[in-house]
Amino acid sequence: QVQLVESGGDLVQPGGSLRLSCAASGSIFKITAMGWYRQAPGRERELVATITSPLIGSRSATRTYYADSVKGRFTISRDRNTVYLQMNSLKPEDTAVYYCNSRIIVPDGLTENDYWGQGTQVTVPS
Repeated sequence: QVQLVESGGDLVQPGGSLRLSCAASGSIFKITAMGWYRQAPGRERELVATITSPLIGSRSATRTYYADSVKGRFTISRDRNTVYLQMNSLKPEDTAVYYCNSRIIVPDGLTENDYWGQGTQVTVPS
């Protein structure tokens, strides 16, 4: 059983900052990728940022991706089984429910699945 628990969502004025957290726990062999998605009312869910761990390379080797809409303002990072999203210079268009996603290999070493957090609300009034 794998669970992802998110926290950090809040109401923030334009130009403010927030830091979202997502902690994965349970039967985990390896987390190969973690990321953040967001979905605003009446809009399609979109990818915000990802951080991946290469199968070959040093333990600290990572790759990151950012949507153009957040590049230069948001930063994704990872510590063990927790992924963070530092959000600076927030805009009203950032208002959405933010969902954590993790790609996890279970202890059998063969099965890879995607798991989702419960979502956390970020509101930036206009």
